[in-house]
Amino acid sequence: MAKNATFGLAGLLTHGYMPGQDHIMDAYGRTFSYLRISVTDLCNLRCVYCMPEEGVEWLPPQEILTFEEIVTVVEAAAACGVHKVRLTGGEPLMRKQIDRLVDLVVRVPGITDLAMTTNGIRLEKFATRLATAGLKRINISLDTMDPVKFKTIARRGELGDVLQGIRAAEAAGLSPIKINTVVLGGLNDAEAVDFAALTLVRPLEVRFIEYMPLAEAKDCALGSGDFVFVPGNVTKARVEERFGALEPLEVGDNMKGPAEVWQIKGAAGRIGFISAMSAPFCRRCDRLRLTCTGEVRSCLLDGGGVEIKSILRGGGSRGDLIAAFRLAASLKPEVHKAWDEIPAANMSRIGG
Repeated sequence: MAKNATFGLAGLLTHGYMPGQDHIMDAYGRTFSYLRISVTDLCNLRCVYCMPEEGVEWLPPQEILTFEEIVTVVEAAAACGVHKVRLTGGEPLMRKQIDRLVDLVVRVPGITDLAMTTNGIRLEKFATRLATAGLKRINISLDTMDPVKFKTIARRGELGDVLQGIRAAEAAGLSPIKINTVVLGGLNDAEAVDFAALTLVRPLEVRFIEYMPLAEAKDCALGSGDFVFVPGNVTKARVEERFGALEPLEVGDNMKGPAEVWQIKGAAGRIGFISAMSAPFCRRCDRLRLTCTGEVRSCLLDGGGVEIKSILRGGGSRGDLIAAFRLAASLKPEVHKAWDEIPAANMSRIGG
């Protein structure tokens, strides 16, 4: 079976994947409890590691899953063991009435945790509405605290809007708040200590993320463009040089997530390192992904996907959707490909 193929309903039947109600398990014994959903490909920023400055061609609205279709997928996922959902994009707050989708998803039996990842530009306007609708927690992408560098990295928007969004999320009671920082050598890597310092007195989790070479931004890496790749252990060493040895906090659910979680001694918050390229966390990955166009993937960087929009719009059953989840899980590699072998993919459609 081709590892990077995209399968439709006919492919599910041909390959013998039958529906069931038990937990989904891949060929390496990993089970799946977490579904990440890209709700739109639209974004109001043009970050250097995600897309070219001129942007990409946006998808026509009819190609994007409706709220009702997304909820149908969530119901099927919940029936086979998924209990955590995260809404992503593109930028999810660009999707009209996104708080209505939050309300619909939290009502699905079996879903116990609903989170969102956003760039924060529109969060001040939406934070209270999202919390009222049932959103539990939020991740906010922020790669610099320098307004000039913000323009260099994001190419759109204002740093002040993101900072206001963080304050609004705190006021709305969204907790924990995680700050996602993609470390870019030569651009923002020197700010690692400043981001780590945010955790000293505020219960934030700052997560340092390695750059991942996807699609149009791939040529910017390794010195061929505006920044260079920085391994997570280098960032950790920089933080420890300033604050001393970090204390490990890898307990409970932390072991299931992508981040290795640490803490500055006595700090109110935590620090995470997501080192997908230099130290893949594939062995503990428990997530499936639903793209905004209706493809189920079990890996951001590898493995291909299974198309389910035809199931949703062609009268398919919940069993057909679960069969698609199982096929997607079977395509998940033990460890994703190395840097120069990763196939092209558009993060703004898959959801980072």
